[in-house]
Amino acid sequence: MIKIKNLKKTYYTPHSSIEAVSDINLKIEKGDIFGIIGFSGAGKSTLIRCLNRLEEPDSGEILIGEKNISSMDDKQLRQARRKIGMIFQQFNLFDSKTVFENVAFPLKIAGFRSDQIESRVREILQLVDLSDKIKAYPLQLSGGQKQRVGIARALANDPDVLLSDEATSALDPQTTYSILELLKNINKKLGLTIILITHELDVLNSICNHMAVIEKGKIVETGTVEKFFSNPESTTARRFIHILQDFQKKRIFQGGEGI
Repeated sequence: MIKIKNLKKTYYTPHSSIEAVSDINLKIEKGDIFGIIGFSGAGKSTLIRCLNRLEEPDSGEILIGEKNISSMDDKQLRQARRKIGMIFQQFNLFDSKTVFENVAFPLKIAGFRSDQIESRVREILQLVDLSDKIKAYPLQLSGGQKQRVGIARALANDPDVLLSDEATSALDPQTTYSILELLKNINKKLGLTIILITHELDVLNSICNHMAVIEKGKIVETGTVEKFFSNPESTTARRFIHILQDFQKKRIFQGGEGI
């Protein structure tokens, strides 16, 4: 289980301060696919980057299993991060390295032997259906293939938790669907917990079991995805549903015009 207790993060400028997340409290069950949804600037990315301390919280606790991430020193944190994989919107691949070398990078940093790295990389690339691209470079790949490399790299150290920071936002709908299906397959096969932030309702509905709505740095609603769509409680959730309904009406109307 992941527990977030009273998490706060504020950014300071020379003339002002911005409270990015404030008094965040969440519980996420082991093995769940948990979505965090919010509009741009709501604090989604800050929240997820606090979970592995890519952003340093001002206060609060982050517990992953029995480990208190928020109280670890640098050495302990480096060890803990090996079990917290992360995939990014813009892939964050090394253009000068092959697919094999990109996936192998965290294993080399962790000190694995060459034969262990070879075996593990091939295993993961088979899982993400990229075995035939092992010698390719990122510039030779499509956006969806690049994200599959990013997912493979995030899985290299056999993590317990996978964090997804708007991982499908740069992809077209068909590719987005294939990546979401891959993540569901990974969740089922490996049993790892996935925390996914998004502003796309289709993503939330396609993959997540439970969710939280964030607005202005605060959690304003939590529950099942089914409840979110059938009975949204917060103003933010109702805005999302209203926007979706308007979009669907326009799509139907525009389709009718073409008949």
